[in-house]
Amino acid sequence: MVLVAVFGAALLVAVLLSGLAARTVLSTSFLFLVGGALVSDGFLGLIHITPDSEIVSVTADLALFAVLFTDGMHVSLPKLRANWKNPARALGLGMPLAFVFMALITHFLVGLDWTTSFLVGAVLAPTDPVFASAIVGRREVPAKLRQLLNVESGINDGLALPVVLILITAAGPTADSAASPGKIVLELLLGLVFGVALPLLVNALVRFHLLGAEPKLQPLLPLATGIILYAVCHLTHANPYLAAFSAGAALVHVSPEAKESFEPLGEALAELAKFAALLVFGALLTPQLFGDLSFGGYVAVILAIMLIRPASLLLSLIGTSLSRKEKLVAAWFGPKGFASVVYGLLVLQSGIPQAEAAFTLIAVCIAFSIIAHSSTDVPIARAFDVDELAGIPAGREDTDARPKETPADACT
Repeated sequence: MVLVAVFGAALLVAVLLSGLAARTVLSTSFLFLVGGALVSDGFLGLIHITPDSEIVSVTADLALFAVLFTDGMHVSLPKLRANWKNPARALGLGMPLAFVFMALITHFLVGLDWTTSFLVGAVLAPTDPVFASAIVGRREVPAKLRQLLNVESGINDGLALPVVLILITAAGPTADSAASPGKIVLELLLGLVFGVALPLLVNALVRFHLLGAEPKLQPLLPLATGIILYAVCHLTHANPYLAAFSAGAALVHVSPEAKESFEPLGEALAELAKFAALLVFGALLTPQLFGDLSFGGYVAVILAIMLIRPASLLLSLIGTSLSRKEKLVAAWFGPKGFASVVYGLLVLQSGIPQAEAAFTLIAVCIAFSIIAHSSTDVPIARAFDVDELAGIPAGREDTDARPKETPADACT
């Protein structure tokens, strides 16, 4: 109950400060991260959470699924077909470059063996623009940039997972047939199939002449679809993250009215799941955790955020139609989010020889990334002449404020 009370208090503070946060460098994500750290064993000792606590993996898993499900609804498939080259470059070239560069600095600066170093690179390769909502959620920001960041983050989580699982197997003392490449590919394919098939089935049922949702219950239809999909994926070991993103994209494609009715509820639920996961993750950020990371580890973290992601994406975007400003913004906004949290926990729980050292590096990098990226989205968004962020007026005297837009419009 203490954790529930802490979450409620943090949520109240975040809501009360959200208007200020939407116009300044203050970040609601940062508030939950710090709140979790303050009430943990490292400071006030009100809650007791360790990396092997089930609540850590469950909240991170739910948050990632919810965010990817709603992010999938932001994707316009016709526009994606017409403008697929930029996301393809980011995924096909930028992500592998970041993966390799991170492995190199991890090996040479932190001293981990090569296999574990590449494992750290794979865990930190996925990005999560949920911490840059002022960028991906505003019409004033160029559509190509929003689409690039949104599609990249939605797909790279699923692409990184098989690499993470294979490297965990390679780094362990014995081979684990349960994580064989064939099984991993099957899980990814099942996730994609379930993610596409279930929304199609639900849409067909809705259009059956004897069935139909009452208007006030229509928002619950996509929610029910997401809940069933989450359960089916975990029961069959299908990849839930690829399933979530593909289900969101398929649902909005076959039923735009479902997106419109579910959007307010879906965004609120995704925010709640994100805040809960941040609070729990923050509880892991004890002084001991930061003290366990070597000086070389801190250098690696700074390079990961300030150099590796920007350089990797800028190289992948050479020759594209994006402007110089758009390329720089896309290169900067590569925050490490819930996918890295989930995969980092997989590493910690795997029992490989250097699991704790790898997790410490991963956790500190995620924390620094959340702080850096969630506190710079608003100032950088203003560089694109954004006068109204997150639907909250910036205090201009004129009254012709544009209609509020949510992240669902990011790629439409």
